Amino acid sequence: MRFGISTSCFYPLPTEQAVRWLAEQEVPFIEIFFNSLLETDEPLLGEMKQILAASGTRVQSVHPYTSALEPLYFFSEYERRVDEALELYSRYFQAAAELGAEVFVLHGDRPGGFLSEEQTFERFARLAERGYSFGIMVTQENVVRNRGRDLGYLVRMKEYLGSLAAFTLDLKQALRSGYDPMEILDALGKSVRHIHISDSDGQSDCLPVGKGKADIAGFLAKLKALGYDDGVILELYRENYGGYEELTQSLSVLRGLKY
Repeated sequence: MRFGISTSCFYPLPTEQAVRWLAEQEVPFIEIFFNSLLETDEPLLGEMKQILAASGTRVQSVHPYTSALEPLYFFSEYERRVDEALELYSRYFQAAAELGAEVFVLHGDRPGGFLSEEQTFERFARLAERGYSFGIMVTQENVVRNRGRDLGYLVRMKEYLGSLAAFTLDLKQALRSGYDPMEILDALGKSVRHIHISDSDGQSDCLPVGKGKADIAGFLAKLKALGYDDGVILELYRENYGGYEELTQSLSVLRGLKY
């Protein structure tokens, strides 16, 4: 598995500075959370590429700051806006391809949106096909504020889209949505292509790995049984940990687990 850390953990530190810190710590895989469209173009994109080229750090995935606008962009009744949004997200895909990323994380529609489920699946398919034209896999994340919080919705999405369906499973978002992450993994199986990992203890669902009581080893064992060899990326909010060293300590704990 590809254990790594997301630049989102450092927000509001500028993204290129987060990339530099992770590269200096020799973190092998990272997720880049774009916090501005300026970061998808020169000179900022070039700066990140230079940092990565001088290190052994690879970009596994990217995540857009425009996630909150995706219901408006892709899941409204106004078709022309979808075409516009596809062009906008192509900027992310192009930047992701230049960085060597493989995965794009989508939050998707909001609960109670304007479209039927099948219509949202078709909109996802259009975006996924655009992503694949850049060599990027678009994945639907199970975010509590979005339609993907409902496991039934995700299962129906998988059945409808077949091989085009791909998911990011976020452990803290699963707990916030009322699900055991194992339950989601059982239901979606090999369609899960990316992981946002964090620990939990019954009081907090967003802790550095090793600071909680979650069965992380058991979760990784289930991934291994599925033949999973993709990204397992630590994603914490800045208020949920102290010094940056806790991020690399989490990575060390993950690497040391027996599963």
